[in-house]
This record gives sequence, structure tokens and C-alpha cells, in this order.
Amino acid sequence: MSNADLKSPAMRFDLQVIASWVDPHTRVLDLGCGKGDLLSHLREQKQVKGTGIELSEEKVACCIERGLTVLQGDFLEEVRDYPKDCFDLVILSQTLQQVTDPKNLLTDLLRIGKRVIVSFPNFAHWSCRMQILFQGIAPVTDQLPYEWYNTPNIRVMSIRDFKRFLRMIKVRIVREVAINTHQRDVKGNTVRYLKNIRATYGIMMLEQV
Repeated sequence: MSNADLKSPAMRFDLQVIASWVDPHTRVLDLGCGKGDLLSHLREQKQVKGTGIELSEEKVACCIERGLTVLQGDFLEEVRDYPKDCFDLVILSQTLQQVTDPKNLLTDLLRIGKRVIVSFPNFAHWSCRMQILFQGIAPVTDQLPYEWYNTPNIRVMSIRDFKRFLRMIKVRIVREVAINTHQRDVKGNTVRYLKNIRATYGIMMLEQV
């Protein structure tokens, strides 16, 4: 990751990593783009042709105020309307664990984009394991801040789980990194060993085999 990619102090660390993987002047679709921090950074630093989809009307309004091209709607439905290979890259950050049918979604994303970047919280992090082992409760951490009864997360997966899943559906990992950071932190570090225990998030770039 270059120093230029780490000049956005307000952007989450995982988004900084993702931004460092994006080539200049590419066509990018950011799903669940929030207030447009990543899209804005990519437009200014990489001159990408960026589009976002966001469910929250308030966040979409914020994106539009920033001059970004963002659609208001449910991206699970919206992505079905795009033709094949209309984007060079599709980004899905910290959302896959909330998706009902991840296999169909990834199939759709790899149809409309040549490559897909996915980031997700690692449920096998040591802090989750310790809470289950010593307290016997569903883990609550900075990355997973919800109780079992109000969490939007409907999938419990680890970095190892996700890689097994990709092999099963015959999707290739082009690039991957494990990071240790908190949910909204702008700082973090790369985890190079014992990733499935020590990393709080996994980030992977995918393509069809």
C-alpha cells in the first residue's frame, strides 16, 4: 500500500486497503456505499468512473451533495439489472455477513464486474473464541457490536470458512489480506500469520475461474 493511499484520515482502514487495490480510471461499483467516503477518495485520487448503491436516503443525499453518482435502493435487487461486465470492479465492504444468499449475490457481482472485492468481519478472531469459551455467550466485540437478538449479521463465517466457500463455488482469489482494526478505525495493521485467529477482518479480490 502506498503512502498516497493512506492520506484520507476520515476513511476506515479497510477502505484504505481496498482503495490501494483499485487501478486508476477504472469503472467501479460500490455497494452499500454509505456517505461516499470510498467513492469520493477514488474519484479524487484514482480518477475512477464510480457508481454507488445505498439504501439510506439520508446517506444518498450526502453522496449527491458530494457530487457522486449514487442510486437509492436495495443493491440485492439493483445488481440484477446491470449487463455483463459493465464494471471493472465491484466492491462489497463489511456487508456479506448480512446477505441471505451470498452464493447468488457473488454470482451476480462476478457477472456484472470483472473482479469483486469483498471485506467481512472474521468471526474466528481470538476475542470471539474467548467469549464463547470462558463466558459461554454469543460474542460482542468492536467488529461485532450487536447482541444476538438485534444483530443484522445472519451469517457466521471466518476467513477460513470463506476461502472454503470460494473453492466450492469455483471462484479464484486474486489478492487477499487480513487486517487487525476496529469497526470504524482509520488505523490498523496487516496480519501475516495465524490470520484466522488474529485478524479482525478479511479482504479479498475475486474473479471467476
